[in-house]
Amino acid sequence: MTMTMQKENESMRAVGYARVSSKDQEDSGYSLPAQEKLLREQAERNGYDLVKVFAIQESAAGKIQRKIFHEMMEHVTKTKINTIFVETTDRLTRNFADVPVIDEWILADEKHQIILVKEGCTLHKDSKSHEWFMWRVKVATAEYYIRLLSENVKKGQKEKLFQGWLPSKPPLGYKTVGEKGHKIHVIDPDKAPLIKKMFDLYGSNRYSTKKLADVIFQEGLRSRGGNKVSHSRVHQLLGDPFYYGMNRWNNKITKGGHEPLITKELFMRCQEIMHSNGTPRYFKHNSLFKNVFRCAECGGRITWEVHKSHWYGHCNHYKNCQQRTWVKQEDIDVQVIQTITGLNPKGVDATENMLSWVQEALKESHGEEIEFREKATGELNRRYETTTIRLDKLYDDKIDGKISEDFYQKKFTQYKAEQEEVRNTLDKHQNANLKYFEMGGTILEVAKQAWKIYTNRFKEEMVDDKRLLLSLLFSNTKINGDKTVISYQKPFQMIFDRVSEITHEKIDEKTIFELTKKPVNKEKSRAFGSAHPIWLRR
Repeated sequence: MTMTMQKENESMRAVGYARVSSKDQEDSGYSLPAQEKLLREQAERNGYDLVKVFAIQESAAGKIQRKIFHEMMEHVTKTKINTIFVETTDRLTRNFADVPVIDEWILADEKHQIILVKEGCTLHKDSKSHEWFMWRVKVATAEYYIRLLSENVKKGQKEKLFQGWLPSKPPLGYKTVGEKGHKIHVIDPDKAPLIKKMFDLYGSNRYSTKKLADVIFQEGLRSRGGNKVSHSRVHQLLGDPFYYGMNRWNNKITKGGHEPLITKELFMRCQEIMHSNGTPRYFKHNSLFKNVFRCAECGGRITWEVHKSHWYGHCNHYKNCQQRTWVKQEDIDVQVIQTITGLNPKGVDATENMLSWVQEALKESHGEEIEFREKATGELNRRYETTTIRLDKLYDDKIDGKISEDFYQKKFTQYKAEQEEVRNTLDKHQNANLKYFEMGGTILEVAKQAWKIYTNRFKEEMVDDKRLLLSLLFSNTKINGDKTVISYQKPFQMIFDRVSEITHEKIDEKTIFELTKKPVNKEKSRAFGSAHPIWLRR
């Protein structure tokens, strides 16, 4: 092959550029394969070898579109290709920012040219002034069209959010029903129970997202493609407020019109676990006292290892700790049982009188809280009604043209957020109405049954339940050498103190547990609830 023929062959090489901007275009015959066929036929008709076609899918993001465009321009510059085939101007670019790049390439060499197939136009260095003018007019028109399309899409999304519906696919556990333009999200009866269980398991603070992904896969949860839901996707689902009835769009959260799958309280508990430093980790071996005890000297976690079919705990010697003792799990278990026995020792039938004493005290305190809640609820209802009236008037002003769309959206968001806050507080009042009194009975029942529950659950699958019971009963659990140093949680400490008075001082039980008049506690908790929220913190 002579040098002249080689140069001629190189000069007849070309690339194509195809783009589909919407699903409707693809369905109406403007698909990428159709565009590529058109470009290849045109290139072959004019004696060009179309060596490569750069294509942009309709679903590609703006950054990806610009990346592919610049890849094409770098390719033709590097390989010294002089010709680009494209269907129309708006297939090449819809952005004035790309125009200087194209102009610079065309003007860099008189052989460079862009052939606009359907427009019957070739743009090159020597094109007439009116051709350059029309080129820019077409780019401006294309940019105007894409901006108008974007505005219409955003306007539709705002209206859909205003109506309470998420303008995209809902997460797992929901499905979309209805005709185009009137679609809504409803609970998926097949996947919803598994999603609920996923939140419940994570809310128990016993699973990492990685372990949870395995467990929920075994339970039967699959992605929409029929695959396992990855632990990163599980993490995303656990953080999606859609599940408790809210829509998150553009980092803003608004009230949704769909049915919630879980309570807000469960969702927030999962967020606290997820974003705390104590997110649970899963280990293959499952010692009874894993993550329960700390070293009394340095405060480090006690590590448990298996030796000769027995679990042994030891300190890892944090901060130059001098503890060197390895303690057998069975020995610690005996000490824990002795400590639990202190809540309800044999031969002491004090819990019935104690239950009566505590319940009477709680009744009195609960009555004060009811009075306080009634006053607070009345004010909250007034605020809710005021906000509702403001929303109605705001909508009327919008219809009458008295306010702009931007002002309407701003005030609507403000009033809806205030209304939602008031509604949540009212819900907390209603949910907390009897919790304080019920809590006392629950605490005493746990104290009464703790020894039986703990000693009857020796099976391996009950280890997590026993560990949960320990976290409920005890705080500040430590090991010093081969001895345990254990403190009760506050309510159980109160019970232990009363039982100790009976066993050691031989005082008449009815005298000990006789209800005495106590000063009124007007302390407000975070949810206008119990004045003692630290009780039963779990």
